[in-house]
Amino acid sequence: MDLIQDVTTLAGLPRVLSKVHGTKAALIVQDVQTTFDALETGSNRIANALIQAGVVPGDRVAFLGRDSSESVLLLFGAAKAKAVTVNINWRLGPDEIAYILADAAPRFFFVEAEFARILPKTFQNEPALLELVVFPPGGLVDHVCTTNGGTDDSTPALEYAPTDVVAQIYTSGTTGHPKGVRLPNTSFFALSQEMHASCDTWVGWTDESVSLICVPAFHIAGLWQLVRGLALGCTSIVARTFEPAAILRAIPKYRVTVTGMVPSMLAVMLTEPGCLTADFSSLKAIVYGGSPISAALLEKAMKVFGCGFYQIYGLTETGNMAACLRAEDHFGPRKRLRSAGKPLPGVEVKIIDEDGNVGPGNVGQIAIKSPAAMAGYWNLPEATRETLVDGWVMTGDAGYMDEEGFIYVCDRIKDMIISAGENIYPLEIENVIRSHTDVVDAAVIGVPNDVWGEAAKALIVRRPGSSIRATDIIRHIRMQLAEFKVPKTVDFVDQLPRNAAGKILKTKLREPFWQGRERRVS
Repeated sequence: MDLIQDVTTLAGLPRVLSKVHGTKAALIVQDVQTTFDALETGSNRIANALIQAGVVPGDRVAFLGRDSSESVLLLFGAAKAKAVTVNINWRLGPDEIAYILADAAPRFFFVEAEFARILPKTFQNEPALLELVVFPPGGLVDHVCTTNGGTDDSTPALEYAPTDVVAQIYTSGTTGHPKGVRLPNTSFFALSQEMHASCDTWVGWTDESVSLICVPAFHIAGLWQLVRGLALGCTSIVARTFEPAAILRAIPKYRVTVTGMVPSMLAVMLTEPGCLTADFSSLKAIVYGGSPISAALLEKAMKVFGCGFYQIYGLTETGNMAACLRAEDHFGPRKRLRSAGKPLPGVEVKIIDEDGNVGPGNVGQIAIKSPAAMAGYWNLPEATRETLVDGWVMTGDAGYMDEEGFIYVCDRIKDMIISAGENIYPLEIENVIRSHTDVVDAAVIGVPNDVWGEAAKALIVRRPGSSIRATDIIRHIRMQLAEFKVPKTVDFVDQLPRNAAGKILKTKLREPFWQGRERRVS
């Protein structure tokens, strides 16, 4: 049963689902079940305890810990108290966490005991004016409710609206500080309502599905999958960490039908012993996205998992996905595997340049208008105005749309290289380089060149034991791309710097080559 028309807020979701699904398992974490009834009563207890402790509508409640049934109860409990959950990436360093705390200024900071070791360094410079709660695994609800008298499991007497901001997710910040993206209830329900109204079954998700959540909920993809699965009344299996062997066991054990992964997860899964003989017969759909994927990896994954593959494209600012390359589109022209798909129901996409819209096949900035878009950035009005323009999210991605309406993402605009008057998008070159069997990882950057203005340089991590040379890489690229896109130089490195979200820090890679220059382009 799809209750999406009856559920429009995080606060209201547990109550509606409890009435319909009651003792059915809503969550399974490390083989421990939480029913829809328990989701309702537990989140009510937390909400009342937070209110009793002085939390008022609009307050931030921060969380640092692995995904668990209790982190989910906190999410819904905070929403019922009309607070905003700030789920912090536990892979971040102490200074990064300290920045987010200073920026969000939460009323409470809940920290799983495993991560308490970072607290002294996090607070060494500027102690935050907040209440710190360190709890052991499985002890969050009891601690909050015992400390604040939260024995009341009735629904708080508050009114909730679809426009209420319920989550604040911090972008990864490859340059500068991360920004707090303010997400209202509509970010989690509006797109689903549009699909429902269009009779779009998307991945065939129903209350009989079993959803395996591998992407952490501090990312919009993981959080959206969690909320969508619960809203449908299906059972969600929550992985506290991504452990390939455990995933291989969980899929047949729970008869998982749908899961979401980023390409790097798919790559690791395919190298896990037992993957080729594992039972994937229950799987109906794998949703992937978040970073580029090579055609070779995608085709191998499709063959091994034997289910429908759905690529999604969107940003935290668009409330997760805005476009989708559906399962049937994976069997069209081979070049379509590089596409991000078509806009989903209720979503508009246009390609623009400085003079306005551009025609099919022409590269420009991708702009998205979605009913699930963010409310804005936290305390950054200028950045909000730059990104949200007349309801359109300026993605910062360069791309084009073909005659059939399929969207192709070329690269981040800021990463574009202009060489001899030609626009070069590193992502296209990187995908070709990564398709070489002796390449583990690759990044392409623009470096100053007295003749060309800028020139493309490839930085490559070789497969252990490989003796591949720069000339081999150049030859491999030249066979697939135009000559002006071929990097002028190739360097081999041991590893590429990445942030906590796994994105390559190209600013750091470019820095040594541009030092002492007033302009960062030539």
